[in-house]
Amino acid sequence: MVNSPSDAFVALRQLSLSYGQGDVSTPALKGVDVAIAKGEFASIVGPSGCGKSSLMKVVTGIMPPTEGEVWVNGAKVTGPLKIVGMAFQHPTLLPWRTALENVMLPLEVVEPHKHLIKKERGKYRQKALDILAAVGLAGFEDKLPRQLSGGMQQRVSLCRALIHDPQLLMLDEPFGALDAFTREELWDVLQNLWLDRKFTVILVTHDLREAVYLSDTVHVMSNRPGHIFASRVIPRTHLRTLDTTASTEFNEAVQELREHIWRLRTQ
Repeated sequence: MVNSPSDAFVALRQLSLSYGQGDVSTPALKGVDVAIAKGEFASIVGPSGCGKSSLMKVVTGIMPPTEGEVWVNGAKVTGPLKIVGMAFQHPTLLPWRTALENVMLPLEVVEPHKHLIKKERGKYRQKALDILAAVGLAGFEDKLPRQLSGGMQQRVSLCRALIHDPQLLMLDEPFGALDAFTREELWDVLQNLWLDRKFTVILVTHDLREAVYLSDTVHVMSNRPGHIFASRVIPRTHLRTLDTTASTEFNEAVQELREHIWRLRTQ
């Protein structure tokens, strides 16, 4: 967690967003202030419909804010960012492309890679193979999505989001559709990727255990129109494992966040 927006890699300053115009506008976000340091892993949690996904759209420049400012890497966001990788609850892999081909897709559309890939395809192919191996998918690079389990497909999705070395990774409920065991397994996959590469992460999740397990800071959003209601720093003193989830400190943090959200739900 950073001390001020001026120290931040991602800074939202009095950010508001409404859908529609005039009397028929619907406020989604109002007065959001948050600062996230370079290399920090931050999570956004809150009640359903509080504007978490809307926040992602504004941060990445997909939607302009109605009021306020978004700053990323020292520059004001005025349009879609090129330094972002994104992964969602559903992997949305192209069914006719193999795992390797799906991972390499951003290299075909993102600068400067799309102008280099034709003459350096071997180098890029090896890079994709290496990241697939890093998430335990060595030997599955030629499989189509229908030949992979849900957890494997989500690993491919993470690889695709990271293949072009984004400085900011945005994750919208990436493990929400998976069973509990697979979800916990992928927490470690994501943690290891982040520790190895140290990109900045913003994770939107409903899973408080997931947020505490992965994050340096967890931000709780209020009911719509959403703003940051509370923030909780999660000290990172060692590599987190599933044994961490049994610790007193871990469960106290989860309970504190649960109480914040319960308070919001009953307001």
